[in-house]
Amino acid sequence: MKTYIFHTDPRHGWIAVKRAELARLNILDKISSCSYQKGGTAYLEEDCDYHEFIVAKEAAGEEFTCRDSFQENTPIRSYQSFEK
Repeated sequence: MKTYIFHTDPRHGWIAVKRAELARLNILDKISSCSYQKGGTAYLEEDCDYHEFIVAKEAAGEEFTCRDSFQENTPIRSYQSFEK
C-alpha cells in the first residue's frame, strides 16, 4: 500500500502526488489551478482536487494511506500553480 504525504499549514492542506500518477489515473485535466506543482510533483489542494484523487484511486481499486506533515510556514504556497 502506497503512503502519500499530506502537507498542512495553519490554513490549508495538500497531498503530494507525482504528475505521472495523475496521468496514469487519467485525472490531469480535473486538477484545478488551486493546486500547486514543483518539478514532477503536484500538491493537490484539500477542498476539491484531493477528492478527485481519492475517487480515481478508489475506481482503480488502489488503497493508500497518508502521513501528515505540518509546517507553520510551508513553501508550497510559493510553488507554481498547477498547469495541465
